[in-house]
Amino acid sequence: KAGMRKECCWLFKVFIEERKEKEDFYGQIPVMLRELLYRLNDENDAVLTASNSALSSLSKTVSPEELVEHIEFIRNLIASMVSEARRRKGGVGDGEFLLPGFNRPKGLEPLLPIYQRGILYGSANIREVSAAGLGELVVITANKFLSGPFIIKLTGPLLRIVGDRNPSSVKIAIIKTLGLILTKGGASLRAFVPQFQTTFSKALTDPSRQVRIEAIKALGLLMPLSTRVDPLLKELVSNSLGNGAVSTLESAGLVAVQTATLEALANVLKKGGKKAKLPDSIPSALKAGRTCLFHEDEGVRIGAAKVIASSCELSSEGASEIVAELLQNETNSIEVKHGLISLCRYILSSDVGPILQTEVIEEIKELVVKLIQDDSVLVKEMAVTAGAIILGVDSDSDACMEFLEGPLLKCMSPKETMEVLKGIAKGLCIAVQLKPGMFTTKIGRSFLEAALENAMSGNQRVQLAYNDFLWLALRVQEGEEGLLQYTEAAMFDKAKKMKSLYSKVLIRIKGVEIED
Repeated sequence: KAGMRKECCWLFKVFIEERKEKEDFYGQIPVMLRELLYRLNDENDAVLTASNSALSSLSKTVSPEELVEHIEFIRNLIASMVSEARRRKGGVGDGEFLLPGFNRPKGLEPLLPIYQRGILYGSANIREVSAAGLGELVVITANKFLSGPFIIKLTGPLLRIVGDRNPSSVKIAIIKTLGLILTKGGASLRAFVPQFQTTFSKALTDPSRQVRIEAIKALGLLMPLSTRVDPLLKELVSNSLGNGAVSTLESAGLVAVQTATLEALANVLKKGGKKAKLPDSIPSALKAGRTCLFHEDEGVRIGAAKVIASSCELSSEGASEIVAELLQNETNSIEVKHGLISLCRYILSSDVGPILQTEVIEEIKELVVKLIQDDSVLVKEMAVTAGAIILGVDSDSDACMEFLEGPLLKCMSPKETMEVLKGIAKGLCIAVQLKPGMFTTKIGRSFLEAALENAMSGNQRVQLAYNDFLWLALRVQEGEEGLLQYTEAAMFDKAKKMKSLYSKVLIRIKGVEIED
């Protein structure tokens, strides 16, 4: 009963306050935490109030140094509670879940001192758990209960210690949580933008690859709040060319930093490039991309291709000329071949792709057909992805499919390498997002049938990639119309297999996100 649950919470509060001086209940703190935290998901408002009050008494009575010892236990309890709420009958599943006890005025305040203590003064393990756990609390709390001074309380400790000599796992947890805070905090964090920018830019030079990846994502999240993008673009351009502070790094480290910086530069251009005010900002980024496009390292080449694509989006009138000029390079080395086909792949999937001149599209198609047969898996993978994307870009879809059907379907044989098969699947996903319904024609069905064969193959990663494509191509989210269109025109055995895959797999997919 709600009344009994409420009274139990009040009794905990009274007990904690009355035994404050004696401190003889510390051995029971895990029991108290368990019972009070579980009440944060109660459906009764009075119970939520009582639980919050009791937790406040606990955090004020017992020192943060003592409570932080239970931080991992607290994090696991909350994770278990959220998981149970999602998966139970009538739960939200993978949708947004907001914990009732946190979504009320000062709902998070009782736990905040514990997390702050762990972040600022804990061991490496405690810092990691505290930072990651704080991010998890942010996810299950609505924006309006995080805004204003409270979000600043969350942000300060994280920014203060992220620059310390922490293990990479701690830095990853901190940067991820800062990213979540940026997503939720909005305009109230504008004063922190310079500190965020410095933190994330510095993390791009970290020895840990995962730290660099999180920093790239975080810089993109920062762009809606940033008003002065030009200094950041200038710094990223310099570092992407291996100049400035990064020039002292050893060779392998320099290449890793160049790759991360180019990826970050492309992300910043995409999310915040329109805010650039200096006339040289975008051209200098474009020049850096062109300089690095044929670099000896494949990661640098891909990063450079993304930078060129993002730069062209900001000055689309010259995109066709830039691509046409670069395509004049002789494809006599793997660096040039991979660099050019990477450029084509990212230009095609950008906003510029559909407005490229017809002559340039034709040149790209010729290059795709040539490089699909290349001996290098690296080149071939990028070529098949570009070839699949162009199906959704070319204004004459039927003619384009006829031209590329043979080479692409040959590469969709289950005997092909996993990299090539996944590359085509990703390209097809991008193509069908650009032009929904394009695979309902007779030629289009041949791609669906090849995809069906791969979706039922032995390799799980390949299966997942083609499940995503079929989910998009058959418009599963809109109902069974796409499936019916296919089965009415397909051979009996193909239709039967597609129906089986649809009912057992595709219908269970909630959504598809294509990382580009």
